[in-house]
Amino acid sequence: MTAFKDLPQAPRAERRPISDTRHGVTRTDDYAWLRTANWQEMFKRPETLEPEIRQHLEAENAYQRAALADTAVLRDELFKEMKARIKEDDSSVPSPDGAFAYGTEFVTGGEQPRYFREARDGSGREIILDGDAEAQGRDYFRLAGSSHSPDHSRTIWGYDDKGSEFYTVKVRDLASGQDLEDIVENTGGGGSWCADGSGFFYTRLDENHRPSKIFFHRLGTPVADDRLIYEETDTGFFMGVGGSRLDDFIFIDIHDHETSEFRLLPANDPFAEPKLVAPRETGIEYDLTEGGDVFFILTNADGAEDFKIVEAPVHQPERANWREVVGHKPGRLILAHMAFSRFLVWLERENSLPRIIVRDRETGEEHAIAFDEEAYSLGLQGSLEYDTDIIRFSYSSMTTPSQLFDYDMRTRERTLLKTQEVPSGHNPDDYVTRRVMAPAADGETVPVSLIYHKDTPLDGSAPCLLYGYGSYGITIPASFNTNCLSLVDRGFVYAIAHIRGGKDKGFGWYDKGRREHKLNTFTDFIAAADHLVADGFTSHSKIVAQGGSAGGMLMGAVVNMAPEKFGGIIAAVPFVDVLNTMLDDTLPLTPPEWPEWGNPIASKDAYDLIASYAPYENVTATTYPPIFAIAGLTDPRVTYWEPAKWVARMRETMTGGGPILFKTNMDAGHAGASGRFQRLEEIAHEYAFALKVVGKAA
Repeated sequence: MTAFKDLPQAPRAERRPISDTRHGVTRTDDYAWLRTANWQEMFKRPETLEPEIRQHLEAENAYQRAALADTAVLRDELFKEMKARIKEDDSSVPSPDGAFAYGTEFVTGGEQPRYFREARDGSGREIILDGDAEAQGRDYFRLAGSSHSPDHSRTIWGYDDKGSEFYTVKVRDLASGQDLEDIVENTGGGGSWCADGSGFFYTRLDENHRPSKIFFHRLGTPVADDRLIYEETDTGFFMGVGGSRLDDFIFIDIHDHETSEFRLLPANDPFAEPKLVAPRETGIEYDLTEGGDVFFILTNADGAEDFKIVEAPVHQPERANWREVVGHKPGRLILAHMAFSRFLVWLERENSLPRIIVRDRETGEEHAIAFDEEAYSLGLQGSLEYDTDIIRFSYSSMTTPSQLFDYDMRTRERTLLKTQEVPSGHNPDDYVTRRVMAPAADGETVPVSLIYHKDTPLDGSAPCLLYGYGSYGITIPASFNTNCLSLVDRGFVYAIAHIRGGKDKGFGWYDKGRREHKLNTFTDFIAAADHLVADGFTSHSKIVAQGGSAGGMLMGAVVNMAPEKFGGIIAAVPFVDVLNTMLDDTLPLTPPEWPEWGNPIASKDAYDLIASYAPYENVTATTYPPIFAIAGLTDPRVTYWEPAKWVARMRETMTGGGPILFKTNMDAGHAGASGRFQRLEEIAHEYAFALKVVGKAA
């Protein structure tokens, strides 16, 4: 029996059929008109959205408000609970760099971070950038961060005030606190200083939101005169620019989801010609970090599927000069690496658990930093400084609040710097965290991380929020999440399914969840749901599945494949119109996404494959559970019209069930609301839906 009663008439989008023929196959899209024709302009000026589309989205917003009107008190309670778990006047532990240490803080009631620095001689703290002050008068505001110059006299900072991720970059003089006249628009956010701090390198986005050019801006000169450093003509590649901690090199990083290419130029010579390290070769990835007279390179070259580390001379970094330092070990995935004057450090994952390895560069002696919990998260922050024995790392589990440590690589001493405070109180002993293995149909086992209250009955009666992602090799960590405690304290089992498409069990776990193996991602998630039911953690009617972006595609796929196995679906900014998006090479992310999904323009096999699982294409005449879809109007990653079309087609096609609710944030993009408390309001909205679905909204 549905928890939704006496609802008003749902909006019904007009059907305007448009046919498209590819590879001899003709498809008809009744709702293509919901894509605004001026999307490039609309991302920068949301007010230019076509009026009839705006009217439809507003009608959808009104409908979902009516459907969830009876949860208003609950949403307020959830918001207050989640806010009470956040230390409002929180501050990071500042990171040392030369004469200063840099960090961020929040003030009580503040939505945005403040960036600060402290002199290491103890003379006090100064605010570099006040995010709340900069955000005043704006409906949306997100900072891109702050990057200080090598001499600590200035900082580059950027912001997005539309949600479209076109960042404006400014330069602040730290002595006066005033911004210079240098303003660069339509960037990817931030910049990298040249060695003497006289200018910076940045990525400029084109009209299709692609990072196609790297420029150098000399302070005090017109932006129109900025020097083009490098232009990437292949629209299938992302591009970014960064600097070394030694301030000796600028790295131009060009990559898609499976192929890398780096170009270098001296940080003290902005007019040098970028030097190619190793030309791109499909399927070969590599990443550089500075090591003094060498570069340490993390790569999967020469069949190192789970990656190895090599080194090469800084002036001869070509592949012919790569020498193995850390060999490839199947099943041991090296995730990231950093080098310091005396040590090489890397983060690896084996048997689904992370650890940090430290190697003495002189002796080759290695040791590990690891923990004993059944499931946990480990983050390597390293250091802003190169000539140091101290690195920083974070640790948490689903029951243990985040802890930040300084670690002396020479003495192996850990110093606890900070433990995440939960002002409203948190007793880890009240909760149980588990890692269970769900059997997949092909014999694989899918890790599932769980947290639940110790008093929650495990007899199938508990509701469950089951989260999944499963794309791009991204691993969802089993980390501490104060927000989910609002569900757990109400009797939920909170579960994360570490399905194929991520790298939870090595690169092969990713490879078997993409392109022709994409179906594994979906069947793994269904297998996780089945296992939780079989083991008495929950029942199918009480599972609310949740995923966002590519995880939203997961939601759309599993609800088409097995709608009876889920009591509800939360799909945030869901990538559900996969085929149409991958057929449109003008959209921002389409060409770079082809290595992940296949190119349906060039290949009929890829076309047929994507068409076989794309949620929009596979909506059927069936009974769907209640679904809550969420979009951001200016989202350049998953455009608003994908869920808008999906919802329209489901309403027109389904034979029962629902309701299908659709909320568009008219003032935000892919990441949702920009303020820290505004974001909690959105989470409260999603959790209230989940509680209503399982009958716990009262």
